[in-house]
Amino acid sequence: MSATPADGTPPAGAAGEALGPAVAQVPLVNIANILTVTRLVLVPVFLLALFADGGVSEGWRMVAFLVFAVGSITDFIDGHLARKYGLVTDFGKVVDPIADKALTGAALIGLSALGELPWWVTLTIAGREILVTLLRFWVIRYGVIAASYGGKVKTFAQIIAIGLYLLPLPAALDPLLWAGMGIALALTVVTGVDYVVRALRLRATRA
Repeated sequence: MSATPADGTPPAGAAGEALGPAVAQVPLVNIANILTVTRLVLVPVFLLALFADGGVSEGWRMVAFLVFAVGSITDFIDGHLARKYGLVTDFGKVVDPIADKALTGAALIGLSALGELPWWVTLTIAGREILVTLLRFWVIRYGVIAASYGGKVKTFAQIIAIGLYLLPLPAALDPLLWAGMGIALALTVVTGVDYVVRALRLRATRA
């Protein structure tokens, strides 16, 4: 004798019954993750172009600039696509910031190695990123500190400043390069201090 109710509804726990709406699995291979991996793959390509012909070839510098520009653009596109179309994955959460820092870090180190950017600038920016990464792990059990508007402006300023240094511009425009990097450096330090303050406050309120 069947235990099916009179209305025909399958009993709880019956084989084949849907116990609720299925949770859609986000595929690992999606456009957002593809763009993220592409940005990571572009790092060695960028370095080869930057150091080609001793870094003095205008043609190769333009190639390096274009590769850096494409990689930077994918940084904005992949995050937008992931949020808009629900393509956020654990892989993307881990690899995306690595790809971002790899491209920017490679550009800064490359420019310093070529003697075009003081090492203290590169070390200051790199030190800030390392500090923020360590702080994220330090407070992760208490919560996540959301990205600030200042942090986004900082990233944009860094991209513009690096792009100017990559372009084969005449020496007369050197003050423009210094101004751009100065703004980026100032935002890097200020947002870094802001992140430290917010991390300390989060620890204090949740401890």
